[in-house]
Amino acid sequence: MKTLRRLMTVLALSGLIAAYLLVWPVPIEARAWAPLPSPGYTGVHAVNDRLAGLQTIDLGGEEGPEHVQIGPDGRLYTTVASGRVLAMQPDGQQRTVFAETGGRVLGFDFDREGRLVAADAMRGLLRIEADGQVRVLADAVAGDPIRYADAVVATRQPAQPERLYLTDASTRFGARDWGGTFEASVLDILEQSATGRVIGHDTESGQTWEVARGLSFANGIALSQDEKTLYVAETGRYRVWAIPADSRGLDLSGGPAGGARVLLDNLPGYPDNLMRGGAGRIWVGLVKPRSALIDDMAGKPWLRELTLRLPRVLWPIPKPYGHVLAFDEQGKLLLDWQDPTGAYPETTAITETADRLYVQSLHARALGWLPRPADLP
Repeated sequence: MKTLRRLMTVLALSGLIAAYLLVWPVPIEARAWAPLPSPGYTGVHAVNDRLAGLQTIDLGGEEGPEHVQIGPDGRLYTTVASGRVLAMQPDGQQRTVFAETGGRVLGFDFDREGRLVAADAMRGLLRIEADGQVRVLADAVAGDPIRYADAVVATRQPAQPERLYLTDASTRFGARDWGGTFEASVLDILEQSATGRVIGHDTESGQTWEVARGLSFANGIALSQDEKTLYVAETGRYRVWAIPADSRGLDLSGGPAGGARVLLDNLPGYPDNLMRGGAGRIWVGLVKPRSALIDDMAGKPWLRELTLRLPRVLWPIPKPYGHVLAFDEQGKLLLDWQDPTGAYPETTAITETADRLYVQSLHARALGWLPRPADLP
């Protein structure tokens, strides 16, 4: 009798666990998609250690130097996970808190007057004055909130109206509403509903519009040298787009349209920030390598939903792996630098100066850098 009762208890518990894994509500409605077979670390992406052994700059207990840029004043600026924007000398000395936005700045640029413009994942498109005062330039498009501002770039052509272009990574999962930037990004990429978009903003008129939509986690953004093309990292689909900057309401959910094209496809990792460098190159960081398990789940939406019912420690998060690429405006791969140890985690891009290369990171506790290689044009 005791054996029977134990058996019934085990069966009942097993049934409850099975029911939980299959039907417990989750926030995503996963969609099937079909990634190309991963190229892996062969050929142009052959394993190397060009990114290993970075030197570091202390950030005073801060972490996550997600975006780095030299300002018009010659100081180095970086965003950190606390929501602060730090400013310092290029060697890390005289570090100060330049601004606190009350959100999380992921990307920024400087406008024609030298003011910092920021994509704040919690607050939208911001302008930060020289004294650190913060002003919201745009937090909605035609009444639809900007839920996950991720990156921004400012035009420079003096004869043209000044425009800011930013990515809104997801219109489904806002960073403020879903536990933070990382948590919201996981939900969006697991769902694959491709609601990311590119937004334009005219600084003179204050008008804001949708340039393009239908991207699976729209991330880094950069302008072509003639400012007629936007390069946009689509993190969730392992690719980088080239999109006409004058586009309005372009729908890319079904593939290339309206002159937009996939510039880099089937990358071996998740592309993040885009940063212009010297000699016409554009840097992109692969924040995590691809996983065969995750790619296999692409055609199994139910399995991705089941994943969210598991403890977070069981989620199939890819291993740490340092990786940055450089490409030109025609999509030719120019450089591929790696650190297989992943000692400096979640590399998001490279910022070039005359004597250093700074390595951006999503979660690192210091800012990585290396001396500018003599063979880098």
